[in-house]
Amino acid sequence: MIPTTAPTPSYPELSGRKAFVTGGGAGIGRAIAAALARQGVRVAVGDINRGAAQETAAAIGGGAVAIQIDVRQRDAVSMAFEQVLGALGGCDLLVANAGVSTMAPALDITDEEWNFNFDVNTRGVFLTNQIAARHFVAQGKGCIVNTASLAAKVGAPLLAHYSASKFAVVGWTQALARELAAKGIRANCVCPGFVATGMQSREAQWEATLRGVTPEQVVADYINQTPLGRLETPEDVADVVVFLCSEQARFMTGQAINVTGGVYTT
Repeated sequence: MIPTTAPTPSYPELSGRKAFVTGGGAGIGRAIAAALARQGVRVAVGDINRGAAQETAAAIGGGAVAIQIDVRQRDAVSMAFEQVLGALGGCDLLVANAGVSTMAPALDITDEEWNFNFDVNTRGVFLTNQIAARHFVAQGKGCIVNTASLAAKVGAPLLAHYSASKFAVVGWTQALARELAAKGIRANCVCPGFVATGMQSREAQWEATLRGVTPEQVVADYINQTPLGRLETPEDVADVVVFLCSEQARFMTGQAINVTGGVYTT
C-alpha cells in the first residue's frame, strides 16, 4: 500500500498571495483552500452553499473569507469577484474548481442533465476564468488552475455528458493559456481520478444501481483500476494545484495534469 501522507512542500513565494477558490465548501475545493492557506495564501472560499463556504473559511483560518457564488450566472460571478477584490485587497490566483455530476446511460441523458453539467462544469469555468483573467491582464500577473477530470482524458461510461463537459474544460484551458502567455498569465488544469469525496459516494450509489451491483463493489472496482492501489484523497489533488500556483511551475501553461494514481497516463 502506498502511503497517503507526505511532508508538505514549502513555496515561500506564495506567502501573501491572494486566491479565489470556487467550489471550496467541501471535497477537493476545501482541500485546495486549506493547502493554499498553509502556504500563507489568503483565500476567498467560493461556494453556492454559503454555510459550507463559511465552514471552510473558519476551518482554514489565515484571514480566509467566504463568498457565495453561483458560477452559472455572469452577474453573480462578477459580483463575487468584486467581493473577493474588496475583501482580500486583490487577487493573484484563481482555482476554478466548482463542479457537479449526474449519471445515466448515454441514450437516457435528459436535456436537463446535459445542461446542468455544462452550466456548472464548463460555463462556470468560462465565466470565472474570463472575469479573473481580465483582472490579471490589467495587473500584469496572475495564475489560473481549473479542475478537469480523468473523464476529460477518456470518456467515462454512464458519464458521457460529464465527460464532454470536462473535455471542454481542457480545450478551453489550453486555448486560454496560449492567448494569455504573452501577458504573463499561466493557465493549467488538473485531472483527478477516483477521489474519495461526497460526489464520489453519490456516484458509487448511482453506478451500483445502474450496474446491479453494490456500492462497495463499485468502489473496489475504482481501486482495482488504480495502479497505486487506493482511492485518491482530496489532498492528493490539492498538493498538485499548489505546485501549479507556485514559481516551481513557472514554465508550465496549457497543461492538463493527471492526478490519477496511474489510471490514465497519456
